[in-house]
Amino acid sequence: MSLEPSFFKNQFDFSGKVAIITGGSSGIGFETARMLLAGGARVLLTGRDEIKGEKAVRKLGKGPCQKINFLKADVSKTGQCKKIICSTIEQYGKIDIVINNAGVFKANPIENVTEKEFDWIVDTNLKGAFFICKYAVPYLKKNKAGAVINVSSDAGLQGNNLSSAYCASKGGLTIFTKALALELASYGIRVNCVCPGDIATPMLDNDLETRSDSKKYLKALTESYPVGRLGRPEEVASVICFLASGASGFVTGAAWSVDGGITA
Repeated sequence: MSLEPSFFKNQFDFSGKVAIITGGSSGIGFETARMLLAGGARVLLTGRDEIKGEKAVRKLGKGPCQKINFLKADVSKTGQCKKIICSTIEQYGKIDIVINNAGVFKANPIENVTEKEFDWIVDTNLKGAFFICKYAVPYLKKNKAGAVINVSSDAGLQGNNLSSAYCASKGGLTIFTKALALELASYGIRVNCVCPGDIATPMLDNDLETRSDSKKYLKALTESYPVGRLGRPEEVASVICFLASGASGFVTGAAWSVDGGITA
């Protein structure tokens, strides 16, 4: 059976949808917001930096009829996860799409990882996504539909050197995605994750600043990818939007590699 072009247009129509994007003021989150807004969605961005968040809203609000707001919040704090969900309901009245994108990274040998650093990484990358979902799920169940997309990592599929805490958080996020997909499938709610490789984002810039020879490190990093380059935020965002759309209606519990072949 052939599909008419109108099918594809309708599948990526987010008119009337409400999306939450944590860590949405830059990089992958920002590009995802831009694409969802272009499809007609209303979007709540969250982040810890209010100045960056408001700047992102101004940039994204340049288009026609863009409906976007920013909420300062730290997803590593359970109470603030609840605040994000409550604020979305207060502003928009419902939730259709949840994108857990907030994340932090620090390379460190395990013997140098402090409890404070471990908690910072795991609480942001894993606990935050868990509790955003906990508080969002009752509203998604009311809709009898919805999409949750967690931003994991290639480090959520395989081990990365000097990244034991980060891998623990992202590996947990990948398996949490699969477990929640099973739990929510009967309610018409799909749960998936994307597993990006190294993407040209502020997180990568921050990592480079910690390297003794950032140019040498970046060259070696780039050369490790079969495609010969690092990824771009919009390349991950486009997969997230696919997973949020009706075009992926039979996809749940999946971990989508967006990594230039590095895990292959």
